Amino acid sequence: MRRALLDCATAIAASEGVVAVTVAGVSAAAGVTKGALFHHFANKQALVDAMVDELMRELDIALDVLIAADEVPRGSFTRAYVQAALTMDDATTRAWSALLGSLTTETDIAARWHAWLARRLVRHAETDAEASLNIVRLAADGAWFGCLSGQAASHILDLPAIKARLIEMTF
Repeated sequence: MRRALLDCATAIAASEGVVAVTVAGVSAAAGVTKGALFHHFANKQALVDAMVDELMRELDIALDVLIAADEVPRGSFTRAYVQAALTMDDATTRAWSALLGSLTTETDIAARWHAWLARRLVRHAETDAEASLNIVRLAADGAWFGCLSGQAASHILDLPAIKARLIEMTF
């Protein structure tokens, strides 16, 4: 039930934005009562926090798999970050766009994102602390945001070439 509620909240956020995630909307989408939702989440904020935490947990797993498969330690987190950011499927991209699109208005979400990134950077300080690797991650963010704005669809961005060049820059 908890998983279904989180999936419904993520779907609503992906299609309508985080502000559209309501207790009534999520419980209706999941086919449960508000009381059933409150059994798993104390309030809307707890639901949104859990949704954000789940997206970041899934990203952590994807990054860890990519890092484990990388034979070169230097820049391995950055290469994984570029891969993850620039190879998301449409549903994941919509969910992340809703989440990251709210960073300027939702201070709790922004704080969660920045804390997550800070933990990852501390964890990978030995391999990914160089300024050049930070620039690569920021460029990957920019390419990803370009995709959200439709630049990739209109062929303004050659995403495969950008991804390949950014990964090349990590060596």
